[in-house]
Amino acid sequence: MVVGTTSGSGKSTVVASLCRALARRGVRVAPFKAQNMSNHAAVTPDGGEIGRSQAMQALAAGVETDRRMGPVLLKPSANGTSHVVVMGEEIAVDDALSYGDRAETVRPVVLDALASLRQEHDVVVLEGAGGAAEINLLERDVVNLPLAAAAGVPAVLVVDIDRGGSFASAYGTWALLPEHLRSTLRGFVLNGFRGDASLLADGLADLERRTGVPVLGVLPHLGDHLMLGVEDSLDLVGFRLPVPQVTDPVRVAVVRLPHLANPSDLDPLLLEPSVEVRWATRPGDLEDADLVVLPGSRATVADLAWLRERDLDRALTTLDRRVRLFGLCAGYQMLGTLIHDDLESGAGTVEGLGLLPVETTFERPKVVTRSRGRVVGTEIPVEGYQIRWGRLTRTGGHALFELEQEDGTTVQEGCVTDRHIRGTSLHGVFDCDRLRHALLWKVAAARRRTFVPSPTSYAEALSAHVDHLADWVEEHLDLDSVLELAGQASAPGQEPGW
Repeated sequence: MVVGTTSGSGKSTVVASLCRALARRGVRVAPFKAQNMSNHAAVTPDGGEIGRSQAMQALAAGVETDRRMGPVLLKPSANGTSHVVVMGEEIAVDDALSYGDRAETVRPVVLDALASLRQEHDVVVLEGAGGAAEINLLERDVVNLPLAAAAGVPAVLVVDIDRGGSFASAYGTWALLPEHLRSTLRGFVLNGFRGDASLLADGLADLERRTGVPVLGVLPHLGDHLMLGVEDSLDLVGFRLPVPQVTDPVRVAVVRLPHLANPSDLDPLLLEPSVEVRWATRPGDLEDADLVVLPGSRATVADLAWLRERDLDRALTTLDRRVRLFGLCAGYQMLGTLIHDDLESGAGTVEGLGLLPVETTFERPKVVTRSRGRVVGTEIPVEGYQIRWGRLTRTGGHALFELEQEDGTTVQEGCVTDRHIRGTSLHGVFDCDRLRHALLWKVAAARRRTFVPSPTSYAEALSAHVDHLADWVEEHLDLDSVLELAGQASAPGQEPGW
């Protein structure tokens, strides 16, 4: 298990790195996170929801996503509650207090999912959540060291040294834990160090002497290396957008919604050397943009109100006609004429931006599926995934995609108008190289910008990204000791239990 002293300490990155490094050694490895709180989800082949970081880690491990990798997913909404997803299916909406009672009921589900994964793989790398020593939450904790103790799994503690106070954080976490949980901590990993690691030698030796826990490695700061698949909202706060490699790039403005969901939709744009991506939170941020993206949201009506509060609704509806506007999922719904929502926000009927002739009605059951097909009127392939309550009815314009159905028929999806405004319910469409390049070519031509497509496919770039992370841990982390720790875990079927 990989736990952290805080949120944002690098747990997800370390787990993904370990998954790829172990897979390259021929180890059958899988990721696991018992409970995740995130609006950034992925869809399994059988139509279940799991956290985006587990999908990224599965890719690193070279295995398909599986509901068991993330048995509990909490998706925060705008009113202080969270939608509770268990084994891929949404079962309830809870506030923080009521979820404390539910935590007891999901514990056997968590252990069963973990035990099942362990039986099929040589190593399962577990990821914790938040800080490992949140002493006010230990009694209800199903994801950190209480799980390590129940599953008989050793843990390593990741400490973010870049923020400062790392020795106090490491020692304080160890000291605050009750003995039965403290004994699960079997190693420290310092993450994000800038400079000469030999300067830490005395401090590391003292930390080991005080705790009896070895330091397994000091991971250097990754610098300006672009991080893909970010999930935690803390990651987005300091997210550094890359600088384009041409003097007159295609300028893409992404509206940074308060309840932004699935920001990995944007990753392929970030990897295009002829594209400049920037966040937009006010009308001025849309000036001189060539393409505006209105992304997904976990609170469609609330974020639509936020657009109006910021006067971004006016800015979007008065864009130059040469500017392309692309709505993804909730962004697509906002571009429509009406939203009927008695389910997510309870707001009833709300006017949309009126830029696309579509109406949205929120209803159960939730649509959770992978989809593939082509762009209407072309042979350009598209694939992605859908996670939504909204059912959309197009009353004009033209369909954007033709999607394949299981029975061999096709269904039309999305909407496009003569004003170069597009919307789709599919996440991940920019992952499709031909579609992305065709869109950016048209944008560049209309705005007289320079666009030279990336010579590397997005899939290849994503694989190279996790290979880089694997190189990082192989060089600076004692992987042999990590494997030795994994071998000390209780055998599947012999876990101590809660």
